[in-house]
Amino acid sequence: MRDEQLINQSSNKNNTSTTRIPTATTNNYNKMTSSKLLIGLLVTTVLMKCAAAVEFTFDLADNAEDCFHEEIKRNTSAYFEFQVSAGGQLDVDVVLKNPEGQVIYSLERATFDSHQFTAETTGVYTACFSNKFSAFSHKIVYVDFQVGEEAALPGVDEHATVLTQMETSSQAIHKALNDILDSQTHHRLREAQGRKRAEDLNQRVMIWSSLETGAIVFIGVLQILILRNFFTDRKPSQTHYGRL
Repeated sequence: MRDEQLINQSSNKNNTSTTRIPTATTNNYNKMTSSKLLIGLLVTTVLMKCAAAVEFTFDLADNAEDCFHEEIKRNTSAYFEFQVSAGGQLDVDVVLKNPEGQVIYSLERATFDSHQFTAETTGVYTACFSNKFSAFSHKIVYVDFQVGEEAALPGVDEHATVLTQMETSSQAIHKALNDILDSQTHHRLREAQGRKRAEDLNQRVMIWSSLETGAIVFIGVLQILILRNFFTDRKPSQTHYGRL
């Protein structure tokens, strides 16, 4: 009887231990799944932000004009922004035209501006940057062209039901990442603009310092030669006296 009781107790212990293992594994699996879901949403947010807007920087040569084209459907909202980060007086002429060639936005010798509009017709809209008024300095221009509303997060904004805590957090993180990306972009533009000004100022200071140093050395040598000429004894043969 004792042997049977010991066998039953050991079998009960084994059964108890085997029922606890799947519970721990399930909890770990749920945690890993939640972490993977959150990471996936973060990556999706970053990728969608990159795909929602067209951002680029280009070099606008002196006495030149560059145009860029974007196809926009009717009743679609668009956001256009530019900033001159380096070159000359940091100014360009900007013209935005609709598919019929009509000017819907224009600005002369501007450094920074933004314009939001809704497309009235479907077609290719053209943004032109002109530097024809400058004959010597080229410009570096940053452009941000966003067309349409930002796409919804997959599995989050697709339904109108009450959002879970995970989905609400994903939306908040998505918005925060967008704000961070915009802030970093404008910070890099300001940093590049300030660095360019500092480099130009440093170059001018070096040139003027070199010229002033050369002028000081030249004047010093000239003064020494003049003073030596004053105190140099001339030989009698070099002195001519007029006859009486």
